[in-house]
Amino acid sequence: MSLTPTISIVDDDDSVRLAVSSLVRSLGFKVSTFASAEEFLTSDVMEDTSCLVSDIQMPGMSGLDLQKVLIQRQCRIPIIFITAFPEDAVRRRAEAAGAIGFLSKPFDGQAMIECLTAALERPPHA
Repeated sequence: MSLTPTISIVDDDDSVRLAVSSLVRSLGFKVSTFASAEEFLTSDVMEDTSCLVSDIQMPGMSGLDLQKVLIQRQCRIPIIFITAFPEDAVRRRAEAAGAIGFLSKPFDGQAMIECLTAALERPPHA
């Protein structure tokens, strides 16, 4: 595994993927981007991912469904959710399943940095 953390970004919106990946790269992290949850799940990057940033609402598998699959696979990647449709019930469900952050689009870059810091400081497989 690389010493530089890899942050994987899953969002069906190209502009969001580009903006988040630019922010994450500016912090010195490696970035892998995916247009869908399914694409991420079949990638060879999954095992090297230190933190996952995922949209909630996407065509096909949602971010919450992705979280559920990762938990079923006993893959404990810290997840930061981003959404244009923040709902308290969805936030509670995501956080109850272990999400590190839940940010509403458009979100402040500093809020993402704080979530990434918390995710990367978390002990592996916590």
